[in-house]
Amino acid sequence: MRAAALYGTVGSLVVTALVAFPADGAAAPVPPAPAPPMAAPAYYTPTPLNTPPTTPTTPRPPTVTPTRPPVQTPAPTSSATSPVRPPMKDPVNSPSPAVAPSTAKPLPVRPPTVTLPAVAVPPAARPPLPVARRIAFGRCAPVEHLPSVVECGKLTVPLDYAHPDGKKIDLTVSRLRSKGTAAERQGALVYNPGGPGASSMKFPMYSAIGTFRKLLDAYDFVGYAPRGVDRSAPLSCQKPAEFAKAPTDSPRVPSERYKRQRTLQAAAYARGCARNAGRSLRHFTSLNNARDLDMLRAGLGEKKLTFMGASYGTYFGALYATLFPGHVRRMVFDSVVNPDPRQIWYRSNLDQNIGFERRWRDWRRWVAKHDKTYHLGTTEQAVHRSYETARDRLRGKPAGGKVGPGQLQAAFLKTGYNDGYWARRAQALSAYLKGDPKPLIAQAAPKPESAKEDENGNAVYTAVECNDAPWPRDLRKWDADNTRVARVAPFETWDNAWMNLPCAFWPHNSGGPRGDHSSPLDVRVAPGALPPVLLLAAEHDPATPYSGALELQRRLPGSSLVTERGAGTHGVAFGPNECANEHAETYLLTGKTPGPRAYCAPRPEPVADTSA
Repeated sequence: MRAAALYGTVGSLVVTALVAFPADGAAAPVPPAPAPPMAAPAYYTPTPLNTPPTTPTTPRPPTVTPTRPPVQTPAPTSSATSPVRPPMKDPVNSPSPAVAPSTAKPLPVRPPTVTLPAVAVPPAARPPLPVARRIAFGRCAPVEHLPSVVECGKLTVPLDYAHPDGKKIDLTVSRLRSKGTAAERQGALVYNPGGPGASSMKFPMYSAIGTFRKLLDAYDFVGYAPRGVDRSAPLSCQKPAEFAKAPTDSPRVPSERYKRQRTLQAAAYARGCARNAGRSLRHFTSLNNARDLDMLRAGLGEKKLTFMGASYGTYFGALYATLFPGHVRRMVFDSVVNPDPRQIWYRSNLDQNIGFERRWRDWRRWVAKHDKTYHLGTTEQAVHRSYETARDRLRGKPAGGKVGPGQLQAAFLKTGYNDGYWARRAQALSAYLKGDPKPLIAQAAPKPESAKEDENGNAVYTAVECNDAPWPRDLRKWDADNTRVARVAPFETWDNAWMNLPCAFWPHNSGGPRGDHSSPLDVRVAPGALPPVLLLAAEHDPATPYSGALELQRRLPGSSLVTERGAGTHGVAFGPNECANEHAETYLLTGKTPGPRAYCAPRPEPVADTSA
């Protein structure tokens, strides 16, 4: 999955609903809640991580956020959940009788795969456990843009847990001390917003948001940048300026020539990752993220972990629960990734495409209902024609010289992640078609100042997803699967495929401990081995389909699932849905869950607003 905010595509899994989203391009006082990343793959992020101002700003009330594959993005203020649906059908293996056989030309044969320098096979015996040193907190570096009340420190972890005495890397950590009395304090609350590739260094600033204030009496708020992200042994696969190059195209039905072009780009990107990271590349994995989380628990001096993960954060949080069930105190999983090893990550991205198509239809229906405001058409089909007209115009003449069909697609993908973008995007499209491109340029043009951060997030997203599990090497399979899905879900399918295609060329010596992309860990715990954990999911979430929450609940006996009926915003907890917030707050403060299942009414639809 990609991060809509960071990469403009589906791949990332990052939460977008946790906090109110700032206007596009505006400074974000608080990072997004689930992360994209998954084009978001658990590719991207649900909430773009814009650089906050150097002077602290009071965060706005939240509107709940990783990745395209494993990653959520903040959206403007929006409003709150839906009935249980049967698990989504496999878009690849399920027949679609209404669709004619594909006539698309196959992708070109891929160039040779990159091979990293040989790495010694670790001994069969379990290596000694690394010892975490207590984190020494002090003033935060100016680059973090955090207020003086927030402390920062470094956590030293092994690059390779099979060799804990070998090379070390440092992860940056932030903390805001609890405001409660000694009797009220319950320890540290660690948060991850998703991705892969997203940071929670700004999480201490969430304490200024009303829905979080009670928690600050009980917990230290702890955020961190996972391995590879920001200043935590940063990973890069491409020059930021090259990554952010615009305008770009985004054809619904790619030609053979376009497929060849994107295939060569994907192969070059994989080579760039291998060249820049060398032997370290294989160690950017979800399993190592889970191990780092346990080192963080120990480095904070906590006997047991209290953790809140959104989007992709729910996946490596589930890995943690499987690896270290006795170290778990409380865990909140918001917008749940399907942990079935068969889904990680290729099939997960295909499922995302189906979800985003449904959300794209939801947005078009809403715009048609408000035709008196936006004048884009009185039917879903008419609104679609208006959007396609804009795509065609931008292909011929990019707005501001920077906004082409690719940038338009990335901007409007966010309407799937968060309802808070609905009015803003409708207003920009309406203005553009009437001759005023300024709102669209402001919302869709790449921001040069964020290019380095965006490229870093994409690199981490790609490395983690490609390392975590086997990916098809035969480009004919990619072509056949995505052609089949694109017939019923054309909105995001091919862009999501391009974002993840580097995994087809990933170095042979990357991946599992033996460099063979061994299968993902089977997430599950024995009954009674894990304290009750709380899952939250929106029924129509496209980035992390609802079936994933049902699957994780089945694998974690005793867990509780809170469903936001009829809603689709990626990220449920501590947003505008008071029902969901009450369940999450009660659980974190008391450990009590609402039972196996609980349901919340959906948040209200956005209000049409031309000033959005």
